[in-house]
Amino acid sequence: MILGVFRGGDELNIKKVIGVLLFVNLMQIILVLGMWINKGEGAWENVGISLYLVVGLALINSLATVVGVLYANRLRNEDLLESMKNLEELNTTLRVQRHDYLNHLQVVYGLIELEEYEEAKKYMEPVFNEVIKVSRALKTAQPAINALLQAKLEVAEKNKVYMTLNIKTDLRHLKIEPWELCKVLANIIDNGITALLLKTCERHLIVDINEEGECYLFNICNDGPIIDNNQLEQIFKQGYTTKKEVGHGMGLYIVQKIIGASGGTIHVTSTEEKTSFQIQLPKEVNS
Repeated sequence: MILGVFRGGDELNIKKVIGVLLFVNLMQIILVLGMWINKGEGAWENVGISLYLVVGLALINSLATVVGVLYANRLRNEDLLESMKNLEELNTTLRVQRHDYLNHLQVVYGLIELEEYEEAKKYMEPVFNEVIKVSRALKTAQPAINALLQAKLEVAEKNKVYMTLNIKTDLRHLKIEPWELCKVLANIIDNGITALLLKTCERHLIVDINEEGECYLFNICNDGPIIDNNQLEQIFKQGYTTKKEVGHGMGLYIVQKIIGASGGTIHVTSTEEKTSFQIQLPKEVNS
């Protein structure tokens, strides 16, 4: 049963399963102690077999608990490694840009010396756009979130999707773990890009991050194909997917579980103009 839960991909149930196993182990220990006391009173012939069975079950449960803990740690490490990978890529991008800017400045200085002002302006336009593209993702106090957004900007660009970031908060007081929020945002942004690939005309994806009172607000929308009402009702169900490939159907289900466990909410709406995912997450108490 335990492995079945793990294979299902519901990472958030692992802690609950481990908690239940620990409780069962405690009850079994109490039962074993009670049987041992009965043994001392001369009733060993009545409890001997039962005692062996209970001890055996306790050992099995203990083993399952250890496996669950190791598996939960592995899942957490995979998410942390993904965040570290994004951070390393962002750091590399910044180092490369710093090196390139020195060369760009030399070229622009040379053009100005030659009084080629129009050429200097044309040369600087793509360089400036590159600076803006990176700086758009460096607006929060969470390095992992910054790195993820930068990585998704690059994915969107490769897929000819115009991705806009509107960040009006530094996310300094997140209650949710940053790596968990990365998983939420990555799933929704990736789904949006995938949906937009069905379009042959301009593709737009907008990520708004704001705050209001004691909550952070996220609105991720795209102008891809409309999602009909039947699909909207099932979109967060485990295993539901519109993709034909095997292995899909867990992303948005996990997203909803993570948000729910953090005390937040998520809603999705879809019209001819856009599909929007609205997320509300509470801030850390006493932040």
